[in-house]
Amino acid sequence: MNRESIPSIHFYDQDFVDLYDRSWVWIDEHWKQGTEQNGFEGNYVSYEGQKTINQFNCCLSSLFLNYSNQTYSPFEMLDYFYKKQEESGAIRSDYSVEDGSAVLTEDNPEGVTMPLFAYVEYAFYHKIGNKKRLKDIVPVLENYFNWLKAVFQKENGLFAVPVSACMTGNIPREKTVYPVDFNTMVALNALYLSNIGDVLNDKELSFRYKRLYFSLKTRINNLMWDPETNFYYDLDANEERIPLKLIGAYWTMLAEIPNDERASFMVEYLKDPQYFGTDNPFPSVSVDSECFKENVEGYCGAVVPSNLYGVIKGLEKFGEYVFARECAIRHMYFILDTLHPEEGKVGDVWEAYLPTREGIPAAVGEFPAKKFLPQVGLVTITLMIEDIIGLDISLPRKTVYWTVPNLEVMGIENLSLKRNMITILSNKNARGWEIRLESEKLYYFTIEIIDEKKKKTLPIPSGKCSMLIDKL
Repeated sequence: MNRESIPSIHFYDQDFVDLYDRSWVWIDEHWKQGTEQNGFEGNYVSYEGQKTINQFNCCLSSLFLNYSNQTYSPFEMLDYFYKKQEESGAIRSDYSVEDGSAVLTEDNPEGVTMPLFAYVEYAFYHKIGNKKRLKDIVPVLENYFNWLKAVFQKENGLFAVPVSACMTGNIPREKTVYPVDFNTMVALNALYLSNIGDVLNDKELSFRYKRLYFSLKTRINNLMWDPETNFYYDLDANEERIPLKLIGAYWTMLAEIPNDERASFMVEYLKDPQYFGTDNPFPSVSVDSECFKENVEGYCGAVVPSNLYGVIKGLEKFGEYVFARECAIRHMYFILDTLHPEEGKVGDVWEAYLPTREGIPAAVGEFPAKKFLPQVGLVTITLMIEDIIGLDISLPRKTVYWTVPNLEVMGIENLSLKRNMITILSNKNARGWEIRLESEKLYYFTIEIIDEKKKKTLPIPSGKCSMLIDKL
């Protein structure tokens, strides 16, 4: 790995910087070339004991690989699944590492999983800026969406899938027919297909998926929301709500399904230690659930990084930047504590963590996996850049938003905006807080300091420049 090709970060806690740097080293060590047998023409992020190439994990991986300045292409993993699309539109959740055949199971005979393609492709566009790619892959995404509708959508408008499609392991969801997390993901997929239509100036595409999105949003709000407990739940075969609070219900916030009032109720649950507000946020089931155990076994109460990611991105949609950042930082400390345990013990990074102390859940099957980078990298790279440092970058708009509660010594160096390398660093000197910026081309920089109620947008010319915060 050429370390200079990867963006470097600055942060007041050097342990966070070291973990970010080590994550790229681990990715390089687990960057695997596909084979002629499995039909993977590019590379992908592997992990120990891997038997299948999983759609959901590849989507998660792409969300941090797009910060590698194209050193590790995020496109190849998704293109592998697109090439596997069947005439029906189906793209299966898992393909064999050995021969590339679809891996179907008795409890998930169609090989369906949480659909994230459109959300991830929209993220690609804003980080890498390839509009032609969006145009090329829209037919694939539409065919996939049509397959989901044809096979899994019922007369009530909701989607009935096996709970194994939601990848929540041993959480007791036997009575679930309409999972809240899966239905929300389908709505999220429709929302971002509509957003892709807007980017392509395809009004018909945008309108068609906006209508599908609002139709599903209405059904989730009418059927899955419980007005007494103020939460979204799974439904059984009779469309009765199943009273188990799942962290997967918070994907609704990312999909913009609740209104502000409902979202405020859900945020309160996240802050309450009796529900999801554990020291290490956020357990997969509410603390007051019967299946939550202090000595976590498998998924029951485990803190899974992809769930944390979904909650934090949902909090951002409703303006909860400070709380979202605080939760990302808290989880980073738990990763560090488990990586560096007491003397005499060997640490590592894992697929899931405990909610109240450092360590990992008791194993159920192969869960939690060691060095499971699709989950870990979401926090140590994506949330590190986007929430802990606080950068929101859009290459097509030529914009960088920097949102922080207050100024600290932090920033990023040599981040690629296509063929434009940028550097943004904050430091305190005799004149006060200063932000140093460096760029090869013009872009627009917005800084918002929440505690000081300061917000300013400035054009950043090519070359080096600086700004004093006290002068804003």
